[in-house]
Amino acid sequence: MTILQAKQEHLSQLVPLFDGYRVFYKQPSNPEAVRNFLSERFKKNDSVIFLARDENGKGLGFTQLYPSFSSVAMQRTYILNDLYVEAAARGKGVGEALMTQAKSFAIQEGSRGLTLETDHDNPAQKLYERLGWKKDTHVFHYTWEI
Repeated sequence: MTILQAKQEHLSQLVPLFDGYRVFYKQPSNPEAVRNFLSERFKKNDSVIFLARDENGKGLGFTQLYPSFSSVAMQRTYILNDLYVEAAARGKGVGEALMTQAKSFAIQEGSRGLTLETDHDNPAQKLYERLGWKKDTHVFHYTWEI
């Protein structure tokens, strides 16, 4: 398995993974909209996507980071917004490899770190905790949506 920073030329591998990710979160499949969304991320350079591939180049999973800042620390931070491993590749270290690459990238960029949020019943929490992520019990997160 290899992990690479995805670019526009990796869309054909990313689209089915990202579409599968959205379907996992009970959204309708829409590969064309996914392609447009990801293409826009690459054009605007407003996210970083890491792609896991097998020895034949087949996409196994991805993680997407969005840059942000901590005003208090006066440092860049990244939001690990998406992590997905296709069903057939789960339990084989793909998620761990993607998370490790995201950590290495954050360190290389001199950022404060990474944050993520997840459903309270997401089984990936075991992976996060095993990799040293800490559950924040000191703050509440609120959202406002249109």
